[in-house]
Amino acid sequence: MAARRMPAWQAGPLWVVLTLAGLAVASLPRAWEMALGAFLGRLALAVDRRRRRIAQENMRHCLPGLSPAERDTLLTANFEHYGRLVLELAHIFCPLPGHWKRWTLRHSEISGRENWEKALARGKGVLFYSAHVANWEIASAVGGTRGFPSTIVTRRLTPDWLMARVEAARLEVGIAAAYQPRTMPTVLRGLKNGETMGFMIDQYIAPPAGVKVPFFGVETDTLSVLGPLAHRTGAALLPLFLHRREDGVVHLEVAPEMPRGEWMADPVESTKRMTAVAEAWIRKHPAQWLWGHRRFKNSVWPDGTPTYAAR
Repeated sequence: MAARRMPAWQAGPLWVVLTLAGLAVASLPRAWEMALGAFLGRLALAVDRRRRRIAQENMRHCLPGLSPAERDTLLTANFEHYGRLVLELAHIFCPLPGHWKRWTLRHSEISGRENWEKALARGKGVLFYSAHVANWEIASAVGGTRGFPSTIVTRRLTPDWLMARVEAARLEVGIAAAYQPRTMPTVLRGLKNGETMGFMIDQYIAPPAGVKVPFFGVETDTLSVLGPLAHRTGAALLPLFLHRREDGVVHLEVAPEMPRGEWMADPVESTKRMTAVAEAWIRKHPAQWLWGHRRFKNSVWPDGTPTYAAR
């Protein structure tokens, strides 16, 4: 499906807003940016009723062990994360040459790089998978600026100048992109050349590309191609996960390669195993995941009610 085009009367003001926002955040100390982002997030919590309701519904069904007071605390922290996320993404639109690369290098770190090096050394390519914890654009940048360039599978944005700016920022930190829906030739070519290809596994993916597997106790449609693709090509299956520390440093953790086996060939079993790994990471850093996103579309909650029935 082609990306929806933005009307020109919206694109022009958006360019001005994003450019000014990029310049503004570039001048902020990281501690100030963290505080301002938290304030903006709390403001959004007060005014964005739709996203607040979605987050509350997701948390209520996915985290039944939390008390109402604990869920309220998590909800506030989650919206503070959204505010910080918006300001971090604004750095992409700073017009100062090289700013995005300098900023990500200054405010990020990586652990487990030996796992990435070992996976690459096998020469069959690497399929990394991750989740939308913290800031996914920084996740790619951390690897790219530390000697691990990769190609991420994603969607195009509109208008064209927005897509061009995001592409330029990604290339600045060693990240290319393969755009849905026809990404498989690019992925196969990259793996054949021993490169790293990246996917997010915590989004809703409709059948037939998606299969229903458990995620927070809910059978929900999830990307199912990675296991069979790793089995077919011999590529390493590598979990990469991110979180933002309280001091604002964004930490990328590269886990060991998943052990190879016949389970990879089964799209349901392989997706179930990878989703369980992603869920465990989200549970470690629940405030930094996208609870306000309609992740569980076309599913049924554990109590038998349809998800998002009122929307």
